[in-house]
Amino acid sequence: MGAAALLAMLLVMAAVAAPARDFKVEQVTTRLDDGIYVMDANIRYRFSDRALDALDNGVPLTVEVHIQVRPVADWIWQESLVDQRLRYRIRYKPLSERYLVSQLPGEQGRTYVSRDAALTALGEIRGLALLSRDRLEDDQAYEVQVRVSLDIEELPLPLRPIAYLYPSWKQASKWSKWPLTP
Repeated sequence: MGAAALLAMLLVMAAVAAPARDFKVEQVTTRLDDGIYVMDANIRYRFSDRALDALDNGVPLTVEVHIQVRPVADWIWQESLVDQRLRYRIRYKPLSERYLVSQLPGEQGRTYVSRDAALTALGEIRGLALLSRDRLEDDQAYEVQVRVSLDIEELPLPLRPIAYLYPSWKQASKWSKWPLTP
């Protein structure tokens, strides 16, 4: 199938709006490791049918994980102790019939035989260093806030206008809050 035919097929598939599924931060745990708070997280990515069709036809999907560490009773306009954005990409490699999950920037990553295995791996964050213990006040409670979203700005240019118009491409989780515990 030629590139023009593939693009035309993707545009036709995306033209019909399908309801978006959801992303959900299912679990976040933290631990103190040599004076550094480290985070593990499990995220469930349930991409819309349109996004999955695009992925299976070679369109890479990029997700952004936004992480903040804040005092529990902090005002919204006060600066976070941590404000970090991680970006991950999942793509299908048709020649090898494998899915590649990589952290950006860079193209190095791990390959998976099935889409389900790749999506599960995409949702696992392990051993992410957040901040040093000495940045926290002893009498203050802190929380980790996490939100994930599909970055439609990273889609191929011809697909972006459709992604802006149809809700099946606007996928994100709500902010979830988890205690920062040693």
